[in-house]
Amino acid sequence: MAKAKEKKSDIGLIGLSVMGQNLALNIERNGFQISVFNRTAEITKSFAAQKTKGKKVYPCYSLKKFISSLKKPRKIILLIKAGEPVDEVIGKLLPLLEKGDILIDGGNSFFKDTERRQLFLEKKGIFFLGMGVSGGEEGALYGPSLMVGGSKKAYLQLEKIFKKIAAVAEKEPCCAYLGPSGAGHFVKMVHNGIEYAVMGLLAEVYAFLKIGLHLSQQEIINNFKKRRKSLLASYLFEITLEVLSQSDKGNNQPLVDLVLDEAEQKGTGKWTTQVALDLGIPLPGISSAVDSRIISSFRERREKLAAIYSTGKSPKANLPIQAVFDSLLASILVTYDQGFFLLRQGSTAFGYDLDLLKIAKIWRAGCIIRSEILKKIILSSIQVQSGDLLADSGFFRQELIKLEKSWRQTLSAFIESSTPCPIMAASLAYFDSFRQKRLESASLIQGLRDRFGSHGFRRTDKKGDFHVNWSPVKK
Repeated sequence: MAKAKEKKSDIGLIGLSVMGQNLALNIERNGFQISVFNRTAEITKSFAAQKTKGKKVYPCYSLKKFISSLKKPRKIILLIKAGEPVDEVIGKLLPLLEKGDILIDGGNSFFKDTERRQLFLEKKGIFFLGMGVSGGEEGALYGPSLMVGGSKKAYLQLEKIFKKIAAVAEKEPCCAYLGPSGAGHFVKMVHNGIEYAVMGLLAEVYAFLKIGLHLSQQEIINNFKKRRKSLLASYLFEITLEVLSQSDKGNNQPLVDLVLDEAEQKGTGKWTTQVALDLGIPLPGISSAVDSRIISSFRERREKLAAIYSTGKSPKANLPIQAVFDSLLASILVTYDQGFFLLRQGSTAFGYDLDLLKIAKIWRAGCIIRSEILKKIILSSIQVQSGDLLADSGFFRQELIKLEKSWRQTLSAFIESSTPCPIMAASLAYFDSFRQKRLESASLIQGLRDRFGSHGFRRTDKKGDFHVNWSPVKK
C-alpha cells in the first residue's frame, strides 16, 4: 500500500464483512482515501494484504489510531450487524469523537433504533445518519442504491462521496437524502419487504412449473429466458434464472434441488409487517412472504405431515405457461402497490415528508428490487406521490385489467395441484378486497362484534353509533 500516513483520510469505515470491504474499495476507486477498522484484527490484515495494495486504503488496528487518521470533521460509516453491536460501537467511539463529527449507520438497522440513536448523539454534538444500502455485495463494490435519512446538514457534507459511489440510472446517481431521523432506514425496510414478496412469488412460480405443469429443469429455464425482456425484467428475475441454471459439479444435478428447503431471514421483512400492523396498513402479500419463510423452517413438522396427508403426484394442470407468468406480473404489481402505500402512510405517521417519486428513481439501479416496473412507475410521476398505484397509475390499471383472468386461472391450478401459493393468493385477495365498493364480510363482522361484545356499529342510512339486542334464533 502506498504510504499515506501523513495525509488524513476523507472517510472511515468500521466493519469489514464482504459488504464493508467492497464499499471501502468502491469509495477508494472513486478518488477518496479511506481508513478501515474491524474488531477482529486478522480480518483487517487479510483485507489489507489481499485487496488494498497500491490503493488509498489505510488499515487501522485500534479505534484510537483509526480516529486520528481521519480529517475533521470525521466521517465514519458503520457497516456492522444491526441491534446491540451498533450501540456497542457507538459507545466505544464516543469518547474519541468531537462535536461536529458524523456517524453513518449503513447497516440494516430498525428505523426506530436510528431515531433513538440520532436523538442521543445530537445531545453529544455528534451528527448521525441512517443510510439504507441496497445492492448486495456486487452493488457495494460497483454502485449501490443509497437511501439516506437523518441530519440534512451532515448529509450535505457527505453528498459528494455518496453520489460518486452510488449506482447511476439515466445519468442520475441512485442516492438521495429522503428525510429526517429514521427516514432512510424506514425506506430501506419497506424496500426489503417488497424484496421478500417478489422473491417469494418467483419461488412460487418455479414450484408450480415443476409440480403443477411437470416441466423439466431445462424447460423451466427456457421459459424464464423467454421473458427476460418483458415487463418482468428485473434483477431478481435475472438472478432467479442464474440460480435455476446452476448445476452441481459433483453429479450435474440442478444445484437448487440440493439446497436445503429452509428459507432464512434477517428480520427486515418481519419489521415491515409489524410496522404496517401498528399503522393499520394491510400488507397481505409481504406478510405472507414472511410467513412462508417461517413455515419452511419447520422442516421436521412438514415431513411428518407430508407422510400423513400426501396425495402423491398431482396430474398435469391444463394451463398455458404464459398465464403463470401473467399471474406473476399481476402479483408483483400489487406488491409494489403495498410497498408504496406503506411508504406514504408511514411518511405521514412519522413526519418524514417522503418524496415517493425520488424513492422510485433511486431504486432504478443498484438495488435488489430494480425492475422494468419501477421505470413504468416513474412515468406516472405526479400520480406516484399518492402512494396509491392501484388507483392513480394508468399503467397499473391497464395491466391488471388485462392480467386478471390469467391470475384467477393460475391460482385455481395452483390449488388443484396442491402447490402452496400464499403470496400470490394473498395478492389477489388484496386486489379483490380493495375493489369492493361494499365489503359484505366486514358488515357481518361488525354485527358479530356487537352481538357478543356490545361494541356497537354504524349504519349506512343513519348517523351515529348503534347497538341492538340481537334476537336469538328459534330452535
